[in-house]
This record gives sequence, structure tokens and C-alpha cells, in this order.
Amino acid sequence: MNVQTALQTLKQQEFKPVYLVLGTEDYLQKQIRQAFLDKFKVEADDDLNFMNFDMETTSLEDVIGEAETVPFFGDYRLIFVETPYFLTAEKKTSSIEQNTDLLVDYLKNPVESTVLVFFANYEKLDERKKVTKQLKKTAELIEVKPLSEQETRRYIQQQVEQASVRMDKEAFELFLRLTDMELSKMMRELEKILLFSGSETVVTVETVSSLVPKSLEHNIFDMTNYVLKGQADLALRLYDDLHLQGEETIKINAILLSQLRLLLQSKILMKIGYQQANIAETLSIHPYRVKLAMQQVRSFDEKTVVNLFDELVEMDYQIKSGKMDKELLFQLFVLKTANYMKR
Repeated sequence: MNVQTALQTLKQQEFKPVYLVLGTEDYLQKQIRQAFLDKFKVEADDDLNFMNFDMETTSLEDVIGEAETVPFFGDYRLIFVETPYFLTAEKKTSSIEQNTDLLVDYLKNPVESTVLVFFANYEKLDERKKVTKQLKKTAELIEVKPLSEQETRRYIQQQVEQASVRMDKEAFELFLRLTDMELSKMMRELEKILLFSGSETVVTVETVSSLVPKSLEHNIFDMTNYVLKGQADLALRLYDDLHLQGEETIKINAILLSQLRLLLQSKILMKIGYQQANIAETLSIHPYRVKLAMQQVRSFDEKTVVNLFDELVEMDYQIKSGKMDKELLFQLFVLKTANYMKR
């Protein structure tokens, strides 16, 4: 079941003896974790009816022993099992060897007064293993996999609406870009924005710009846009700002080169018919980054992007070989490229 269904079920106190929280979305996993702690009224790690085990340092014998212990002045015992690497194909040479047969036997007849929750922060498990098969057969599965772009947009919009404010379209798109469509980061920054907004009913671009910090990568994204649009003055002003903040020209150039490489890769893959999801999978990057790259490069032909990339590679070589002053080289590249793009 999904997170919302799981949260609703827990509110109704419909406990299962075993749960498997599977997926890599950290924010959703934390929501589930807190829901269990709140429902069982766990206020500290020393709660007599709560145990938290890290399987990289704890044996399954200890976990099963606690799971088979009756609650102390309560109806249930809550046990969290972290990093259950033995459910995956991952090899942990530094971890203790686990006797998974003990867990398989327990799962066949779990103690009703114990709620055993496995937090598997992995994309997938090793389905060939007997312990994995038995766990998936016994446990109530809660999926916390990363949300799609559409699901993320909907989720954030719901949070904004629940706070009785409105974020205009331009501000919303900027917010998505500055938070890299990462749910944990989005929720942290949204909380800050909502606290700042107070009685204001509309969140503007100015509010988002002032409250959500820009990373160097975000600034280079803007610089790439300026260069592609032939806006040399804006690109050089941003370069000067970054330089004053202590950013090295070599580092700025390296990120710009990475951004141009992504544009070129996206352009080539788009040409042979790849869609956003296919490109993201091929390049192993977040689909939202691919979407932004596709938007950036769509109006330029492949030859132009190749020439830009080649120019940048050559400049990178000249900077690292010390043939010319690196700041002058970068400024000349921006001026030359922006002038070319305005034609």
C-alpha cells in the first residue's frame, strides 16, 4: 500500500505483526517512522516496549529474542529493524553474518503482540532469497519509492492548499527547480516559506528567490541560459558574483561543462526518439533534470551544441595548462559564445 493508505490505517489502530517499508524516498520513510512512534506513544529510545536495531551491528538472534518477549505493561511491543542488507544482493564484508533461517521461522508464526517494522531503504530486494520471499509473503508492504514529477507536484500543491496560501505558477516552477524536485528538500524549504508568509495569501517569485538558497549548480544553470540566449552581460555579472563569493573559475567551468554535456546528450538522444524517462534511465539522472535540459536545448540544432561543447573543452584545457589567465579566458568564452548565439 502507499504512504497515505498506511498512515490512515495506523490511525485506525489496525496493526499487523510485520511491516516492510520499502523504497528510497527519505521523507516518506520518515513520515511512516514517526506515525508508528506517535501511535505507540514512544517518547524516547529507552521506552520499555520499543527497540531499534541496526542490522549492520546487531544479530538477528537479538531481534527475534526481543520480538518474542511479551510487552511490559502494554498491549504491544514496537521493534524497528534498520538496514536489513541481508534482504538484498549486497555483500557486507564488514558486517556480522546473519542467520536468516531464524527470521524465516519467526515470520511463519509471528507474535501477535509484537509489531516488527523493517525499514528497507533500497530500490529493490533480492527476490531469490528465501528470507525475502517469506518476508514479502508475511509482511504488510508499505512503498516509499520516489514520487513521479506529477505526484510530487500534486503533493506539494496539496500542502500549500492546506496552509491556505497560493503559490503563483512562476513561483511554483522556481521552487521546483531550486529544490531539485527532491521531496525532503522541498518540504524543508516549504515549511520555511509558509512560516515567512504568515498572513500573506500568495507566495511570489520574490519570496521563493529570497528564501530558497541557490546552489552553485543552480547558478550555472542560469548562466547556461544566459549564454544560450546571448545575454553576455547577465552571464558575466553572475560569474563576477560567484567569483566574489569565493568560487574558483576551474570549478565553475567544470560544472558548466557538465551542464553542456547533459544538453548535448539529451539532444542526441532526443534525435533518435528517446523520451524524458528513457533519457533519465540511460544517463542515470533525475527525470526533472532531463526535463529542464530538454527545454533548454530544444530550440538549438545539434551542431550548435556540439560547437559550444568543443569550445568549452578547449577552454578547460587552456585554463588547466595555464596558457592564459583563467578569468580572462572564461570572460572571452562568454562574450564570444553569447555574440554567436545572438546571430
